[in-house]
Amino acid sequence: MKPQLKPNCPNFSSGPCAKRPGYQLEQLNNDALGRSHRSKIGKAQLAQAIELTHQLLDLPEGYRVGIVPGSDTGAMEMVMWSLLGEKAVDLFSWESFGKGWFTDVTKQLKLEQVNHYSSDYGQLPDMNQANPDNDCIFTWNGTTSGVAVPNGDWINSQRSGLTICDATSAVFAMPLPWEKLDVVTYSWQKALGGEGAHGVIILSPRAVERLESYQPTWPMPKVFRLTQGGKLIEGIFKGETINTPSMLCVADYVDALQWVESLGGVSASIKKSQQNLEVIKQFVAENDWISFLAQQPEILSNTSVCLTLKASSDQVKSIIALLDQEQVAFDIGAYRDAPAGLRIWCGATVEQEDLSRFMPWLAWAYRQVCL
Repeated sequence: MKPQLKPNCPNFSSGPCAKRPGYQLEQLNNDALGRSHRSKIGKAQLAQAIELTHQLLDLPEGYRVGIVPGSDTGAMEMVMWSLLGEKAVDLFSWESFGKGWFTDVTKQLKLEQVNHYSSDYGQLPDMNQANPDNDCIFTWNGTTSGVAVPNGDWINSQRSGLTICDATSAVFAMPLPWEKLDVVTYSWQKALGGEGAHGVIILSPRAVERLESYQPTWPMPKVFRLTQGGKLIEGIFKGETINTPSMLCVADYVDALQWVESLGGVSASIKKSQQNLEVIKQFVAENDWISFLAQQPEILSNTSVCLTLKASSDQVKSIIALLDQEQVAFDIGAYRDAPAGLRIWCGATVEQEDLSRFMPWLAWAYRQVCL
């Protein structure tokens, strides 16, 4: 029979993700709206966002946090353009975004010493192939495949190369070995349901040393420049952004960070994401017509959960349309380059009860379309 209870919030998109529970626009601190981002109040709000990020993520001493333009894409391209070229590169990809970084490195920067370790959707390449003498680029969580790196054991603590990690859908949801990560990028529109267009870059002291000792041979766009006169532009990491940020978006991010703090910190938001995943794991175990795209349990993402169905691509589209029409799940189609299926966000801003209410609707929609 058709279920009766609907999710209170049907927003299961993998980016921008659902707003935090209880979110209200009027609750944001709007003191900086209409003011210059370089004013005392503007810089103070940007600095607050940076300091809260550093504190909540419990970053090692000497790590720097900066807010940059262009979402996670802009942050990743900024660090690749600024840091690569001194060493050979090991690049790992298993879904569309990792493949995009490979295109940047080989087609745009035209680096010749590039080792590409790739695998198909649903699988993870052998991360132990990373050479500690090379720079290493990888996504922690493949948002479009639902496959995540299970740990950082494969990263050599005595490496001479830099580890550059796109962690846009892993930060605040998965434990990260910060001492093994030299560069981390993310966008708060995925991690915490924030507004789009801004990225975050986190640099280790080793990454700063590279920036101050190495000069790339290619032209550097202004929005990519992290150094001036051979020295790190420290202002970027104190609230003096490269270009004009949206102070409304910054206020929105601060609100999300304060919400994580109210939960009990990142350990609590990680636990919430893991509990959300358990709802879907139980549902998959009980229904033989649906499976995880990830081929092994240990690499299963607990944020961007990708699922395949015993259904044609047209049937999958019909299921998605039906759920949207019933207003029980919005924006859950697989990424355009991924195999046909569903992609359900399970990050901390999604409530477990909403997922529990959604599962019977998914079963109902499948029966309506496929049986």
